[in-house]
Amino acid sequence: MKKFLAIYIGTPAALESWKSLPAAEREAKEKQGMQAWMDWGERNAAVIVDTGNPLGKTKRIARDGISDIHNAMTGYTIVQADSHEAAAKLFEDHPHFTLFPGDSVEVMECLPLPKQP
Repeated sequence: MKKFLAIYIGTPAALESWKSLPAAEREAKEKQGMQAWMDWGERNAAVIVDTGNPLGKTKRIARDGISDIHNAMTGYTIVQADSHEAAAKLFEDHPHFTLFPGDSVEVMECLPLPKQP
């Protein structure tokens, strides 16, 4: 099986919309969303390599130095699957964007390192 990195994507606008919900409604959705996420994890436990974590602030390191930047990545998970399509299907209707304010999940294959000569 191949490994795939799933990146959870969320925009500031979606987060602001979430924060603008009445507190009781947001808390109820958080509880429902966390349960759905846990259920997703249990259903897919056999193929989850690393459950991942939420992601914090980002630093960009380049030739010109280190700087603070913003991106839309909010978390990650690593899964294994027979194909890219099979890995992507694991995230259809995921709570990240069906219950929480996330926008999408992007899935990419973790390629092997090239062999050294």
